[in-house]
Amino acid sequence: MNYILFDGPSRNNLLPFTFTRPVADIRVGILTIREKWETYLKSTTTTITEDYLSDKYPMVEMDENIMINASYLPNLELVEMIRNLKDNQAIFKDEDVIAFFTTEAQDDINFENYEAIEFAEDIIKIENSWDIFSKNGEAIEEDFELITKGRTSQPIPASNNIIAPENIFIEEGAKLEFTTLNASSGPIYIGKNAEIMEGALVRGPLALCEDAGIKMGAKIYGPTTIGPNSRVGGEVKNAVLFANSNKGHEGYLGNSVLGEWCNLGADTNNSNLKNNYAEVRLWDYQTEGFAKTGLQFCGLMMGDHSKCGINTMFNTGTVVGVSANIFGSGFPRNFVPSFSWGGNSGFTTYLTKKAFEVAQIVMARREIEFTDQDKAILEHVFEETKKYRRE
Repeated sequence: MNYILFDGPSRNNLLPFTFTRPVADIRVGILTIREKWETYLKSTTTTITEDYLSDKYPMVEMDENIMINASYLPNLELVEMIRNLKDNQAIFKDEDVIAFFTTEAQDDINFENYEAIEFAEDIIKIENSWDIFSKNGEAIEEDFELITKGRTSQPIPASNNIIAPENIFIEEGAKLEFTTLNASSGPIYIGKNAEIMEGALVRGPLALCEDAGIKMGAKIYGPTTIGPNSRVGGEVKNAVLFANSNKGHEGYLGNSVLGEWCNLGADTNNSNLKNNYAEVRLWDYQTEGFAKTGLQFCGLMMGDHSKCGINTMFNTGTVVGVSANIFGSGFPRNFVPSFSWGGNSGFTTYLTKKAFEVAQIVMARREIEFTDQDKAILEHVFEETKKYRRE
């Protein structure tokens, strides 16, 4: 069967992260949403997404296709229902389409002609940017079960101080000595060739992905995901770093999400709680205003390729777009548009030529090419977000 993951109606609620990727390639838990579906289905997937992303994330359509809403995270019950779908059947959760079997072109879909099957079980849905961190604990636990079932962990080196070792899984090549790992409140997954340096204090749930690292003396509170090739130091609580991003020094990051290729300067701190303990509002790209989150704790949402200088301070509920460069004293405003350059004293436009030069250097350090496809995506984002910048 040919499986295609589509963005669905939540795509715009997941900006700025979906400026540069389909919904399916958001990381929550240990794996990306795509990696979860492919593991359960034992099959590759392709994507229906925005036109400007389709060169990098193409769709492969066959005579028979099962379309899956990428906002939903798979579980055994749902995957079994999807495997048993027949032509012109669709699975719904309330009025939301989760998946459907079709032999029609995408422009011809009319769900009034489909047999509706209701999915009544609980399921995790990622429909807002803050869901990435607020539902990360559940996602880590489900991924931990999926990845480790029937497998044996590498031995835990004797120098470490361990609580609940049965909830810790270490992949081949991982390094950890003289650390404290407390997995009593959630699993700790340490990926292939990852490293936790001496003196680090870690409380699960934690996903330390392949080739990622935790610096000496760091304090990590779960649920936290440190994506592949990312580095973390200082104090972190309930945060998700997608991949290739760094918070390498002292400072606090809490209830936050960083995309790929982000870097936080030394002693960067974010607030995750308002002084009056009120509900946090976040910038909403659809309404172009600040919207309620229903959360008391909500920190920083930072899109791909954005960076900040040393001693940067982020207010509660700050959204930073793609390829922003923030520096200087004081708090920058709570919404920093993509390709902004500056800080509390004001912003100018971060021109694509300069931004691309930095991206090329940063990615080359990890032996990854900054491709023409990457340039085209960022150029589109630059134009799409021009209205938010004060030129």
